[in-house]
Amino acid sequence: MTATQITTDLLSVEDAERLSVGEVHDLYRRYVNRSQVKLMTSLGFGRELVDHAEGCWIHTRDGRRILDFTGGVGVLNHGHNHPRILEARRKFQERSRMEVHKTYFSPYIAALGHNLAALLPEDLTMSFFPNSGAEAVEGAVKLAYKYHDGKRGTILSADIAFHGKLLGSGGLTGAQSTFTFPTIPGIDHFAFGDLDSVRETVARHRRADGTSDVYALLVEPFSATTMRECSEEFLRGVRDLCTAEGIVLIFDEIHSGWGKTGSLFHFMRYPGLVPDVMTTSKAFGGGKSSISGFVARESVFRPAYDNLLDALLQSTSTTYYGFGEEAATAIEAVRVAVEDDYPARARAIGEQLVTGLKRIQNRFPDLIADVQGAGALQGIFLSGSPRLIELAARYAPGGLSRDPLLPHKLITAAVINTMYQKHGVYLYYTLNGKSPLVAAPPLVAGESEVAYFLTAFEETLALGMPQLLAALIKDKVWSLWN
Repeated sequence: MTATQITTDLLSVEDAERLSVGEVHDLYRRYVNRSQVKLMTSLGFGRELVDHAEGCWIHTRDGRRILDFTGGVGVLNHGHNHPRILEARRKFQERSRMEVHKTYFSPYIAALGHNLAALLPEDLTMSFFPNSGAEAVEGAVKLAYKYHDGKRGTILSADIAFHGKLLGSGGLTGAQSTFTFPTIPGIDHFAFGDLDSVRETVARHRRADGTSDVYALLVEPFSATTMRECSEEFLRGVRDLCTAEGIVLIFDEIHSGWGKTGSLFHFMRYPGLVPDVMTTSKAFGGGKSSISGFVARESVFRPAYDNLLDALLQSTSTTYYGFGEEAATAIEAVRVAVEDDYPARARAIGEQLVTGLKRIQNRFPDLIADVQGAGALQGIFLSGSPRLIELAARYAPGGLSRDPLLPHKLITAAVINTMYQKHGVYLYYTLNGKSPLVAAPPLVAGESEVAYFLTAFEETLALGMPQLLAALIKDKVWSLWN
């Protein structure tokens, strides 16, 4: 077969942009995952294609204008296509800057590392930049292990944690997850937010000579999948314990970072509290760049990697470490978050959201069990009568019926479905913990967008859960069998 014959079968970017939603579904079924198509469309997602997006708004090909209240699941603090970020990328491309080459030093990585050190407390100054949040977590864990020269074999994470889905980060995700793959050795879990549990778990891994076998403790100061946050007392207690035991303390701020919960990073609301390593991703790339990072204290990083033998063990251990446009994008994203005071924006959004949601909860106490969160990351815990729960469970498809939380997920999906179809508001729910409905708008959202969401949410609940659930079962869940 000639090159000409091969290329006639290849789709161009223009070809991709002309595909219908049915053609996209078909190609996903054939080349990606057919069950993904069936599952997502059954829950009200993926039935339309997007034409363009800007700020808080998504514009579909059929002319609908959708309010994106997902915040890109943590990625879109800056909203869709922020003009400053687009301009930074345009200039990079127009000037033909070099993108990736590991054997040239990158001025963009140098500047980005400086900016992070300038923003973070004390000696959190040493940065490393891979692609994804899971890689940042695994890089931080690798650093902690190397810091102890492999002489300790245990790492601790919380029972409700979510740190990713790679083999290492998946194992570090909470014990309640369905992760059944082989993972790194020596993982043990403690109860999230429970200092006594941490102490007991650390004590369980004390050696006969009295020294600790724990090399790292990994925790999310704010758990974005369960909408729970660690108390100041807990975080300071863990800090003191890790210092006393020589354990490397890692804070996972991948979802909660860059202002989302009302401070630049969630832990920074507590003066003097400093982890040994912090991970970041999602909004770090401004909604355009696939970049993550960890930032470590010099006192941890330099003994591990700052020598001629180990200097390349970390710094060039990813193919894309010569980041150009990705790092340039992150530089601009960080500057926007600081200059436009994203923490203050998150606090204002959170105040308006919580006030409105509590009022709606008072009106529908049988439908809203709880509202909890921080800043522009709020979880709404929906409930239903035992009869509705039983009805929802009856419609659980074969493969999903083993999930004990599926009835609650279907109730939440019913609200999401009506919010999207009737009001043009895009929402999601988490797959961890009690699967709350998440209200997490981009930090460029204004009072009018938040007010629109609250009005639509109240009108949706006013329809009643039986009607909402019936619509979901009729229009969506039925497709799982077809």
